[in-house]
Amino acid sequence: MKTLIIAIIVLFLNSTYAQWDLIDKVEKEVEEGIDKSTEEKESEKEVEEETEIKEEKSESKKEGEELKSYSKFDFIPGEQVLFFEDFSQDNVGDFPALWNTNSSGEVITFNNYPGHWFQYGNDGVFVPEIKGVFGENFTMEFDLIYAPTAESNLPEFQIDFISAFREDESLDAYVPGSGGCAFKIGAYGNSVFNWKDQNYGDINNQKDNNLLLNNMKQKVRVSFSFQKQRVRFWLNEEKIYDLPRLLAAGLIVDRIRFGTWQTDDQKPYLYITNLRVAVGLPDMRSKLITEGKLVTRGILFDVNSDKIKPESYGTLKEIAKVLTENSTVRVKIIGHTDSDGSEASNFDLSKKRAESVKNALSSEFGIDAVRMETDGKGETEPVSDNNTPVGKANNRRVEFLKL
Repeated sequence: MKTLIIAIIVLFLNSTYAQWDLIDKVEKEVEEGIDKSTEEKESEKEVEEETEIKEEKSESKKEGEELKSYSKFDFIPGEQVLFFEDFSQDNVGDFPALWNTNSSGEVITFNNYPGHWFQYGNDGVFVPEIKGVFGENFTMEFDLIYAPTAESNLPEFQIDFISAFREDESLDAYVPGSGGCAFKIGAYGNSVFNWKDQNYGDINNQKDNNLLLNNMKQKVRVSFSFQKQRVRFWLNEEKIYDLPRLLAAGLIVDRIRFGTWQTDDQKPYLYITNLRVAVGLPDMRSKLITEGKLVTRGILFDVNSDKIKPESYGTLKEIAKVLTENSTVRVKIIGHTDSDGSEASNFDLSKKRAESVKNALSSEFGIDAVRMETDGKGETEPVSDNNTPVGKANNRRVEFLKL
């Protein structure tokens, strides 16, 4: 009987889903909860696959138009991926294995966006267990869906960057470690403050901004760049903060912490995926012109596609600048993939991605196409372990060879 009911639901979804948008979906998820049986989750996955095909067919924007929408975006991700979390290794309904919390949360899926998402619980902190050295220069970026259910009460969330977190401190300590900085992000604005030695610092800045309000229940890209004391923060292509002395001198971030607040009339309202922490700022001119080889992981593509994501604009712009300033240089663009999928399909995909990069540099930045050759190596030349999300993220790359 239960199977019959589920089958009817799936048929109904298939016939009417084209009328749904992400807002409807998120509201349904939040109101009804994400606690589904295994059969329901499998049915939802089938609908999700069909929805992705429909959305691809109905896509009206051209790739160039999407890139241009990020024309002010100057974020360039770090050179080496230290931590990558898309929750693909976690089961739907579980709390993610690589995180710690004093609250609750679980991995879910959306019909409108592919992959797994982490749904934060309310009133708690959530800490990814990142192993490795951040150093003075690093970047962090992730996809966010901000989905409050009560429009009269739109909560903030907070991201803390902490230096030398002490093991004897509580996970939710107000001013932990030897210092750090924190960003509060909300529907109507953003604020930032810093601290050192358990005392609040001299920066406490607030800015009005309606970007989350205007993009509620839609995917938003969040990006941070740390260069010694200087910290920059973007929502989508808009740079919200550029603070030259936000971190106290000598502090090195070694922990990132997300925080949510309890509200009487809110169910979970925050979802993230594709959290990426990368270290070391690439010197593109030196790498390409002096060393003859530039490797970038800042040119991103849709899953199993050669379509360039708009947040790649900053990286493409910097590469175009190097090629413009060195007008006699010719390059070969080589695409690389991780090992997901068949070797043949990855080989073909890597070639198409390299060609997409060439086309973008030519059409969007005026680089003469005759100066660029393309090739693809698929999954055949990994630089990291393909059995981990971090390894896969490092293997997904584009190389530029000076000819």
